[in-house]
Amino acid sequence: MARQENKSVADVALQTGNLARTESTTRSKMLARMRLGDKSFHHITRAAAIIVLVIFGGVMFSLVFGSIPAIKTFGFDFLTTQSWNPVTEKFGALAPIYGTIVTSFIAMLIAVPVGLLIAMFITELCPMFLRRPIGIAIELLAGIPSIIYGIWGLFVLAPFLQATLQPFLIGAFGNIPILSSIFEGPPYGIGVLTASLILAIMVLPFITSISCDVFEAVPPVLKEAAYGVGCTTWEVVRYVVLPYTRVGVIGGVMLGLGRALGETMAVTFVIGNAHKISASLIAPGTTISATIANEFTEAVGKVYTSSLIALGLILFVITFIVLACARLMLARMDRRSGA
Repeated sequence: MARQENKSVADVALQTGNLARTESTTRSKMLARMRLGDKSFHHITRAAAIIVLVIFGGVMFSLVFGSIPAIKTFGFDFLTTQSWNPVTEKFGALAPIYGTIVTSFIAMLIAVPVGLLIAMFITELCPMFLRRPIGIAIELLAGIPSIIYGIWGLFVLAPFLQATLQPFLIGAFGNIPILSSIFEGPPYGIGVLTASLILAIMVLPFITSISCDVFEAVPPVLKEAAYGVGCTTWEVVRYVVLPYTRVGVIGGVMLGLGRALGETMAVTFVIGNAHKISASLIAPGTTISATIANEFTEAVGKVYTSSLIALGLILFVITFIVLACARLMLARMDRRSGA
C-alpha cells in the first residue's frame, strides 16, 4: 500500500515537472517571438527613417547638380537680377523670389488671424448644432484641388476685384505718399494681391482645422478653473488656451505657409506671370512655382533648364529656412516656459 502511494506521488511529481517544463518552453518561445517582433519593428522603423533621409538627400543632390550650369554662368547675379529673357539666355531669379515671399506673407497675414478666430469660435462660442456643419465646410475647402481655386479666381474673383476693390484702393490711397505706390496702376483684376487672396483662402482650412484640434485638446479643468476665478472667454483663450497650444498652432501656421510657398496652379492663373518687380500690389508679378510651371515644358538649352532647376533649389532653401526658424522659435519658447 505504501509502495503504491509513493508511486502515485512520484507520478504526480513527474507530471508536475513535465508541465512546468512545458510551460517554461512555451514561455521561452513566446518571449523569443516577442523579441523577434520587437527587433523586426525596430529595424523597419529605422529603415523608414533612413529612407526619408535618402529621399531628402537625393532631392537636394538632384537640385544642386541640375543648378550647376546656371550657377557657373550667372553666379551670384542670378539672385540679384530680375531679367528673364530666354532668347538671349539672360536669367535672374529676383522677381520670382520677390513674388513668392510677398504673396505668401500677405496670404499668411490674412489667413492666420482669420483661421485662429474661426477656431476660437468653433471651440469656445459656437452652438453645438453649428459645429458639425462648419467643420464639414472647412474640410471641404481643404479638399478642393488647387486648379479649381485658380479657375474660380480667374473667372470670378479677379473680375470682382477689378470692378470693386482695386478701384477703391486706387482712389482711397492715391494721395497718400507711401500707400499710393503700393496701390497704383490700372485695375487689371489679376496681380499679386489677387494671388495673395487666393492663397489665403487655400491655407485657411489647414490653419483652422489644426487650431481646432489643438484647442479641443486643452484639459477642460484648466478652462473651468479660469472661468471660476472670473475670467472672460477672451481671457481664457488668451491666457490659457493659446499658451497651452502654442506648439500646435505654430505647426498649423507653418503647414499653411509651406502650402503658400509652394502653391503652383492657383497662383499661375491669377498672378499675371510678369517677370518684373513692382511696388504695387495690384500689378502683375510671378512666383517661383508659377515660373517653373509655365516654362519648364518650353525650356530649350542647358542654361534655360538649369535656371529653372535653380529656381526650384531656391524655393527648397526658402522652405527649409522657414521651417528651421519655426523650430528655433519653438525651442526658445520652450526654454522660456521652462525657466
